[in-house]
Amino acid sequence: MLTIYKTTEQGLEKIENMANGAWVNVANPTSDEIEKIIGWGMEMDYINYALDQDEMARMERNEDYTFILVRIPIHQPESDVPFITVPLGIMILGNRILTLCRTESDIFKALTNGKHRHLKTGKRYRLALYIFLETAARYLNLLREINRATERVEDQLQKSTRNREVLELLKYQKSLTYFATALRSNEVMMERVQRTQIFNYYEEDQDLLEDVLTENQQAIQMTSIATEILSGMMDAFASIISNNLNAVMKVLAALTIILNMPAIVASFYGMNVVLPGAEHPLAFLNVIGLSLALTAIATFIFYKRDWF
Repeated sequence: MLTIYKTTEQGLEKIENMANGAWVNVANPTSDEIEKIIGWGMEMDYINYALDQDEMARMERNEDYTFILVRIPIHQPESDVPFITVPLGIMILGNRILTLCRTESDIFKALTNGKHRHLKTGKRYRLALYIFLETAARYLNLLREINRATERVEDQLQKSTRNREVLELLKYQKSLTYFATALRSNEVMMERVQRTQIFNYYEEDQDLLEDVLTENQQAIQMTSIATEILSGMMDAFASIISNNLNAVMKVLAALTIILNMPAIVASFYGMNVVLPGAEHPLAFLNVIGLSLALTAIATFIFYKRDWF
């Protein structure tokens, strides 16, 4: 999908055709849309970089253009790994800026709904900084979602004897690994951007870049903390599941012994031989009483040993 935005007196608006000072946002492009952005000056190599799932964040710059690749987080709840990262290409060509990604992202919803009052498509580098800022904010939001999800799984794990909850935690551990790798890559890219001083034309841009670096560093720290907690949690709950299973087996073993007590007594008195008290008129009740007594003694012993 290809959408063109331009800041007017009424604010950020969609327009039909390319114009000076416009922002072109392309998500999951078709072949026709790729042909369009090639015609507007974006080389095919950079299009492939932005659409390559494994491409890492970086920046390239010459007199004609500035190309920045940043990895952004994506939430895909139906997938085996619910949180991943994908590359987003930002191409600044003359007085226009193009953003290209293989999937749609909530980052652009925040940019287009008026969240940032000072966003202007004509100020291309500032728009790139707002994209960086929203990327870092999106990482932080999704990290909070991961923390809430792991807390829900933690509540289920405390009484679990299955592997399902541990496998659920493994999904989030994979997501955190993707986040950590992408955030470190973004940090290296942003530090290079800071060294090139391409955002030093306005004091507001310098302050915004500092905010971006701070938010990105906070996301890195949150990811690191969440990874350590989740790793320790998985180790601890693997032991808990084993202990829960041992407790179940202990109860089953105790019940088996208790239920065998009447069977042992009945098997003795079921033999076709002369047995003590066999001729007594209350022999049957005596056998039942002996069975119940042995059962009660075994139950008491196991209860005292905390097997129930």
